[in-house]
Amino acid sequence: MEPKEVKTRMLDSEKITINLGLIDLGQIDLLVNEGFYSNRTDLIRTAIRNQLNTHADVVKQTVARKSLVLGLHHFSRADLEAAFAKGERLQIQVLGMASIANDVSVELAVATIESIFVLGSLHASAALKTALAGRIL
Repeated sequence: MEPKEVKTRMLDSEKITINLGLIDLGQIDLLVNEGFYSNRTDLIRTAIRNQLNTHADVVKQTVARKSLVLGLHHFSRADLEAAFAKGERLQIQVLGMASIANDVSVELAVATIESIFVLGSLHASAALKTALAGRIL
């Protein structure tokens, strides 16, 4: 497997941890053993997708109302340099994943990013996250 494939897969998902009661876990295992799901993760993903489908209209309305960018939005050094040249301050609002390139300096990020609001995941260097901590909502 090439490194590019691994990187792409890492961007497609993020690991979360949940705690379940023993009875819920037992019921999940029963459904897996009976062949309804291939494993625990399959059942949990299916349950989450079903809930998201149930509330899809609320999600769409909220995305529109809050002017969120849906999906993956990457901010390159060139993007931030262009904003800086125009005297613009970015208000990053993403539902999904926002990423800031590794070659973006702390100085450039501080000069161009006014605020960051991400429902999902923010990928940036530790130095950038520290420098922008007061602007991450």
